[in-house]
Amino acid sequence: MRVARLFRILSTVGRHGLDEFLVGPGSGLARFGFRVAFFWADRSGPRGERLRLALQDLGPIFVKFGQLLSIRPDLVPTDITEELSKLQDSVEPFSSEEVVETLRRSYGKPHTEVFKTFDLTPVASASVAQVHFATLPDDREVAVKIVRPGIGETITKDVSLLRVLAVLVERFLPEGERLRPREVVEEFEKTIHDELDLIREAASMSAVRRNFEGSKILYVPEPHWDWCTREAMVMERIHAIPVNDLDAIREAGIDIPTLGRNGVEVFFTQVFRDGFFHADMHPGNIFVAYDGRYCGIDYGIMGTLSDADKNYLALNFIAFFRRDYRAVAQAHLDAGWIPPDTRVDDFEGAIRAVCEPIFDKPLREIYFGRVLMRLFEVSRRYRMDVQPQLVLLYKTLLQVEGLGRHLDPDLDLRRTAQPILEKWMNEQVGPRALWRQISREAPTWAKTLPQIPRLIHKVLADDAPGRLEKAIRELERAQRSQSRILLAIAVILAAMALAAALRTFL
Repeated sequence: MRVARLFRILSTVGRHGLDEFLVGPGSGLARFGFRVAFFWADRSGPRGERLRLALQDLGPIFVKFGQLLSIRPDLVPTDITEELSKLQDSVEPFSSEEVVETLRRSYGKPHTEVFKTFDLTPVASASVAQVHFATLPDDREVAVKIVRPGIGETITKDVSLLRVLAVLVERFLPEGERLRPREVVEEFEKTIHDELDLIREAASMSAVRRNFEGSKILYVPEPHWDWCTREAMVMERIHAIPVNDLDAIREAGIDIPTLGRNGVEVFFTQVFRDGFFHADMHPGNIFVAYDGRYCGIDYGIMGTLSDADKNYLALNFIAFFRRDYRAVAQAHLDAGWIPPDTRVDDFEGAIRAVCEPIFDKPLREIYFGRVLMRLFEVSRRYRMDVQPQLVLLYKTLLQVEGLGRHLDPDLDLRRTAQPILEKWMNEQVGPRALWRQISREAPTWAKTLPQIPRLIHKVLADDAPGRLEKAIRELERAQRSQSRILLAIAVILAAMALAAALRTFL
């Protein structure tokens, strides 16, 4: 079966003339074989378009993989990422019999004993799951998401083939190692397997719902835990308008420019306040309630950011909004994202050349996708490593741009986002932030602080320069990038970390 699948992949490569991607030592014979076997293949179209069509022919798993590649402009050339961004799930729904069997397996009894009513006709169908409407025994209206039968086995088989292809890419493409194809495949496997676990998705939905409890700009449906399993997730059914139906939104009396600004606020609040954000914000997952609030569904793909990531991003965004490109360049250097021998003034000039032309323009004249592409070109030139944890953020930012452009082409992203970021930064470095940090660490301090004199004596007596130098380097890094308040916190935390590390040697 796997051999047959591999032959189908090779046939698809040949039919779409993708053998041109095979370059480098040892590739000539393979290309000659493809050209002879598929002499009739049309190679006149752009390579990105031919690759997109090939992935569509290979099915939903390869479409998903192409979607992942479309958000890796640090690895894939621009002409290909732009074409792959057009990939959309377009999957036939699975049969009613399979729906009934999946529900019976999930609940251990027929679905007619679980739901009062259940519509076997799906309202949405994608590569991983499809959605049906139903009612619970107490008459509550719900939406039921069901995993596509057999999709796990299909993913396992296709991912194993993708690993083989990744090895070939590393071997035959001139920049194969820099593209890190095996790493990309592993990232894809993790992402898509996370989507298969609907308990995990329900937990993500519940967390975002809690984060925005009482919000006037975002409503998150409630998951009904008593009916949630790994293969079936039951959540509150929402009655709302698709975000791309502008006529219906106007008829509901909702102010569209305000809606556009609220979308930006939702995004930046999730990223910087919560560090946990919806990472698949295409129009099919976003609705507008009749009271003007956004309604988000499909929490299968979520992004997370650490405090360090959030601080780095906030500093960069604020410096960017203020046109302080020196601060942007210095933040990259302090974070260790560009080599330490990089000239800051040179890097600053490269960033200015990308960003300065877009200032003071309405959203209709700004394409952040193009800006990001140029920034990635700069990153390659300066050997900058794009952090994996930020890939989903880049993708989501592009989706937010598309949403904002659809709702209000004149939206001023800078004026909308800057106050949110500055407020968040003030909360991070002000007295309240210091008090929160002290309160959080107080239980540990109560036990550790009395031991510090003895531990310092132990360090000096045992001559542990490695640990001491590491602590000093951390303090120097904090001094370069943080205020005096944060530096004071860092001193205390470094002492605590040193004490904790030494405790194992006592």
